[in-house]
Amino acid sequence: MKQQVAITGVGLVTPIGIGVEPVWQRLHQQASAVRTIDRFDSTPFRCHVAASIDDFDPERLLDRRLARRTDRCSQLALAASEQAMADAGLGEGDLDAARTGVMMGTALGGIGFAEEQNGLYLREGLRAVDPLLALTVFGGAVSCNIAIRHGFTGVNSTNAMSCASGTIALGQAFKAIARGEADVILAGGSEAPLYPLCFGAFAMIRAMSSRNDDPATASRPFDRDRDGFVMAEGAAVLVLESLSHAASRGARIYGTIAGFGLTNDGHHMTSPHPDGEHAARAMRLALEDADATADEVDWVNGHGSSTPLNDSTEAAAIRTVLGEQADRAVVSGTKGWHGHALGATGAIETAIVAISLSRGWIPGTLNCLDPVSEGGLSFVPAGGMVTRPRAVLKNSFGFGGSNAVLLLRSLPV
Repeated sequence: MKQQVAITGVGLVTPIGIGVEPVWQRLHQQASAVRTIDRFDSTPFRCHVAASIDDFDPERLLDRRLARRTDRCSQLALAASEQAMADAGLGEGDLDAARTGVMMGTALGGIGFAEEQNGLYLREGLRAVDPLLALTVFGGAVSCNIAIRHGFTGVNSTNAMSCASGTIALGQAFKAIARGEADVILAGGSEAPLYPLCFGAFAMIRAMSSRNDDPATASRPFDRDRDGFVMAEGAAVLVLESLSHAASRGARIYGTIAGFGLTNDGHHMTSPHPDGEHAARAMRLALEDADATADEVDWVNGHGSSTPLNDSTEAAAIRTVLGEQADRAVVSGTKGWHGHALGATGAIETAIVAISLSRGWIPGTLNCLDPVSEGGLSFVPAGGMVTRPRAVLKNSFGFGGSNAVLLLRSLPV
């Protein structure tokens, strides 16, 4: 029998705050974290805006020795994992290490750090390069560093499925617990892409906004006037537990993950399939996995990347899946606040959904002033909405046509 899976802890390191309460407060303030880049010279690129974390001090949030042995991508993930464990009320001694795992996602992993080290190599030679470079550039460093830090010896992986990877990690963790392969899994995503070449690579393919004169409105999920996504950095880690394990220790539960759907468009590396067929199929698979119907879905937390093709395709796919329920359900996207942290974004947004389920308030869709017409959907206004949804579809779509969808449920009040 499939185990039910509870969310019992949340850790967040984002441009709009570090920790649950700072993030929650910022979502109520309707203030975007997007601003003009000052970490490097962005003049060669058409985009000059991003969402960065300026108050992150790894040596304050982590053991100093650990902070010095890891790159920014792993540091963000480690800090989020520490928060998530504390939020869940878990200590390492409370867990069976062999039944505790880590599942993470990251699009680029330590590539930004490698870019920085390559500059040192070209200027000063091999002796100037960090000797730990080889241990930071592979994507699996993210989940392995968390497991090593806590001594967890259960299931472990880091996927690199672009902007869907954080959501895929959560889906894989949900499945592993549901199958009885683990009692507890720390799952989420981490991304540290704000380096000149990493940033420039996305600018070159014209995927990012060029609304440089007004950074705060550059990320416009589901708005007709959107012109591209805004790159960000960040991490989110959620503690997932079997419902029975959570109940046995009297854990506070945010909500449950009940279903997961994963498909691929098989169409194009950057453009979604024009009819959104396979994005819609991922949503249906999540519903089927949860033994849920479209009529139960009160909220869709969209991918809402603010790119011209993706948002309209997603909106049409939501209508296809929900049918008449789309007239009653609401849709939102939070990238207007925190930008698009690639592989971490789905995890950040799922964390926000989990908090929303427990607190009865849905954050709105910042900068969505003139919503797309496709699907005829109702978008949550920037000021948010007081309600406690029964079920939520959380969409994440990535390069290569990856479509990942979670179905989350509120606990009965």
